[in-house]
Order: sequence, then C-alpha cells, then structure tokens
Amino acid sequence: MDILKAATDWAKAELFSTPFFMLFGMAFLVASIGFWQLGKTEMARAYIIPTLVAGCLLLIIGLGLFFTNKSRITQFEKAYHTDAAAFVASELERAEATLKEYNTIVFTAIPLIIVVCALVLVFVPTPGWRASMITAIAMLVVILWVDGTAHARIDGYNKQLLAAEKELKK
Repeated sequence: MDILKAATDWAKAELFSTPFFMLFGMAFLVASIGFWQLGKTEMARAYIIPTLVAGCLLLIIGLGLFFTNKSRITQFEKAYHTDAAAFVASELERAEATLKEYNTIVFTAIPLIIVVCALVLVFVPTPGWRASMITAIAMLVVILWVDGTAHARIDGYNKQLLAAEKELKK
C-alpha cells in the first residue's frame, strides 16, 4: 500500500468537496441580493442580512479549507520522503483528532443548534428572527451535508493510515 498516494488522494478529494461550501456561499449571497432588490414584504426584507452573513461564512469556510488542503499536497510528499514513519504517525494523530471533532461538532453540536433554531422559529414569530433561524438551519444543513461526506473520506483515510502503521512496524 502506498500511503503517500492515499494521503494525496484524500487531499485531492477534499479539494473537490470544499468548493461546495463556496458554491452554497455564493447561492446565499445571490439570495441576499435577490431579497434586497426584489423583496417587497417585511419577511422577504428580513432575509437580506441573514443570507448575506451565511453566504460570507460559507465562503470563508470553503476558501480556508481549500487553501489548507492545497498546501497539504506538497507537504505530504516532503514529510513522507523525510521520515515515512513520522509522517504516518502525525497523519494518524491528525486524522483521529479530526474524527473526534466531527463527532463532537458536526454530528452533535450542529444538530442541537438546528433543534434550538427550530424551537426559536416556532416560538418567536417576528420576521427578523424567523428569517435568521431559517437561514441558520439552511446553512447548518449545508455544513452537515458537506462535512458528512468529508467524514466518510477521512474515516477511510484513517483506516489506511492504521494499516500503513502496522505495515511500517513489521
């Protein structure tokens, strides 16, 4: 098994998926502009700021992840050729920490935040709060969707790292 190829393939797959954050961010920004230009009702106008904020946040997340993973591809090769065992150990540590973060943040905290937003949506009838909660729920669903696929990829990568670690110890 070539762990360098596995690491590079994982990073390239991340490079493919992180632009979805940017794509959805742009969609939220376009929606914000649409509400600003075409919104006639109080409810429609209430969406301007929440969709603008959600769009900016998703763009920032997408850009940050894209450039982080892009730089990793070249770092992987250097680190692997310097010391393969240390590379596998550091990647294994990073992958396991990331999996724990996904379980804590993405699969526990975000669903709880969605529930809280839904409760606020039900009990607070003002247009500003309703628009903010609906937008927050939509943004969090996008994050769950993209990070759900990323979780599956890093879990597979983690299993490859574990196998490589066993192979290196032989």
